[in-house]
Amino acid sequence: VQLQASGGGLVQAGGSTRLSCAGSGRSFSHCAMGWFRQVPGQEREFVASISWTGSATYYSDSVKGRFSISRDKDKNTEYLQMNSLKPEDTAVYYCAADREGWLPKARDEYDYWGQGTLVTVSS
Repeated sequence: VQLQASGGGLVQAGGSTRLSCAGSGRSFSHCAMGWFRQVPGQEREFVASISWTGSATYYSDSVKGRFSISRDKDKNTEYLQMNSLKPEDTAVYYCAADREGWLPKARDEYDYWGQGTLVTVSS
């Protein structure tokens, strides 16, 4: 499984943006997917996950109600819609895939990682 993240960039506080993560490989459609973010000097932080069916989602408290994770199986792509952005959301965002989990939350549960994409929220 290979993952390619895109989107992000510079956004004003209160604004919105959407990240995409395109997947390839035979087992991608059966992987749970997730998003993490990392600020330099800090641990990579869980943001959201979605089951391989797309029927279940889970969010960290810091983004609940503002971010929405989804996936399009026909396009082999997952998305992270980010609304009501705050300066503290500024980070490099990573997409990840888990071959066996349902709604994985821990970094070490994930088997594959995409490259990061930077989101900068200006105040």
